[in-house]
Amino acid sequence: MNWEALDVSILWPALAAGLLVAATHVPLGMQVLARGIVFIDIAIAQIAGCGVLLADRMGLGAEGLEAQAAALAAALGGALLLTWTERAWPEIQEAVIGVVFVLAATGGVLLLASNAHGSERLRDLLAGQILWVTRGQLALAAVVYAAILVAWFRWSARLGRAGFYVLFAFAVTVSVQLVGLYLVFATLIVPPLATRTMAAGRLAAAWGVAAAGYAAGLVVSAMADLPTGPAIVWTIVAAALAFAAVRRSLGVSAPARAGLG
Repeated sequence: MNWEALDVSILWPALAAGLLVAATHVPLGMQVLARGIVFIDIAIAQIAGCGVLLADRMGLGAEGLEAQAAALAAALGGALLLTWTERAWPEIQEAVIGVVFVLAATGGVLLLASNAHGSERLRDLLAGQILWVTRGQLALAAVVYAAILVAWFRWSARLGRAGFYVLFAFAVTVSVQLVGLYLVFATLIVPPLATRTMAAGRLAAAWGVAAAGYAAGLVVSAMADLPTGPAIVWTIVAAALAFAAVRRSLGVSAPARAGLG
């Protein structure tokens, strides 16, 4: 273990990015679980990633406003498509989401086929580069996430199917470029899953699980010199398991309520 690797100047922006992602993805994840559409996030995140790769392929660059616009346009297109399929074929929506994901994933591979740095770009899309987030990225994410949270907590009951998917597309578009697809999925699903039996205080507990997972993962990654994104995925799951184990040991159990809990 290398204690000298705990460089606060590098770790605090990464932790801030993780906390920002958790702020929006935990409540949205509870709704995802309630709707039974668990893989929607990786599908839309993969579609957003394809938008970035397509912008890069067209010479617009993989960063900056052009890439953000391409990612958002792709994610919104995917979100609207899934809104339509949920209305048209609700009984097979999860399967449709899986098909959309595999098409987007293989589309990304095809877009990178002639790119000399294709493997690096694909790795960054999946595992992210959370250690290298900039203050500008954090500021943009904070603004977008704040707007999403206000819309969700004030008007979630009136957003409907389309509104949920659109908010989701905005959140995932920003998040996948901050932390990568793996962490987007883990943050969205694992903390809400760990707290699914809670009748009260569920949202706060899920946020706590996510925060603990991000903090522990950053420390483990730095000290053991491991890839940061994958390390955090493991520590988020570990935090969720620890939380569930503590609740069981205390004999705490209650049925989950619908929605945010």
